[in-house]
Amino acid sequence: MIRAEDFSPVTLEDRDLFASWYRAFPQLHSDNSFANMVCWSHYAHYRKAVAGRHLLLSSTVGGETRFRFPIGPHDEEITKEVMRFSLVQGGSTPFVVFNGDDRNYLAGICPELVLHPFRSFFEYVYRTSDLATLPGKPYLTIRHQLNRFRRNCSSVTEALGPGNRAEVREFLGRWCDWRDCEADPVLSNEREAIHLALDHQEALGLEGLLIRVQDGTGGTAAGRIGAMAIFQELSPDTAVVHFEKGLPDCEGIYRAVNQETALLLRDRYPFINRESDLGVPGLREAKERYHPHHLVRVYYARHSEMESIL
Repeated sequence: MIRAEDFSPVTLEDRDLFASWYRAFPQLHSDNSFANMVCWSHYAHYRKAVAGRHLLLSSTVGGETRFRFPIGPHDEEITKEVMRFSLVQGGSTPFVVFNGDDRNYLAGICPELVLHPFRSFFEYVYRTSDLATLPGKPYLTIRHQLNRFRRNCSSVTEALGPGNRAEVREFLGRWCDWRDCEADPVLSNEREAIHLALDHQEALGLEGLLIRVQDGTGGTAAGRIGAMAIFQELSPDTAVVHFEKGLPDCEGIYRAVNQETALLLRDRYPFINRESDLGVPGLREAKERYHPHHLVRVYYARHSEMESIL
């Protein structure tokens, strides 16, 4: 029987536990990635428990607790036990499913359960080669924007690491001043998540790159940082971009950091997951403009609808 005391916070010390589990059961959605849970722990309060052959996860945002489909071999008993437990411990939408195979399995064992699409958390997955080469007419506008960037801004790309992390933190401070992070809780929490990613880059298996630009705004002889990205392996065939930031000094710099990331990763991963749009106005259109290969869909169940069948 699952008990509340079986759950404990996800911390950096759980790295080996998650690594062994995810080798056997690779994840498709970034919200289940270990790095995401560590970096956003202050916001989403991730917790984990081990129940036999299954890893159980929950998150609590704004007082709303949700439990996830158990990670491990499909098993009707543990799945229904987690669902019943979520009715007691969770909020109004207590149970979430993060991939299509699990959704199809759940439909087979609970055909009367309604699963609602959680559209704001669908993740966008692209062919790495498309993001690297921007082929054909669908990417014509993006290529024009990149050409404009290269005409107007001299730039150089370098890897993120110990030698430039302090400078990246300074860049993030300038970015937050521009975007007024203090006035936006999401941006404020994201800033803390990025700093945690920088603090634990090696332990979390994170990579990154930055773009230095010379555009008349000053800075070092090599150019000051105008954009950065932090990414890692999500599964054997997919990398995930956790964070991407750019300053408006050079028009088109987001196009540039997107392409540079893909160029770096294209020989290692056929796909890049660029996470969700979070329902942010304009962000969905921006992600769709890059023509995703597929979406990683997320579904939730409502407490009232689960209660009637469990």
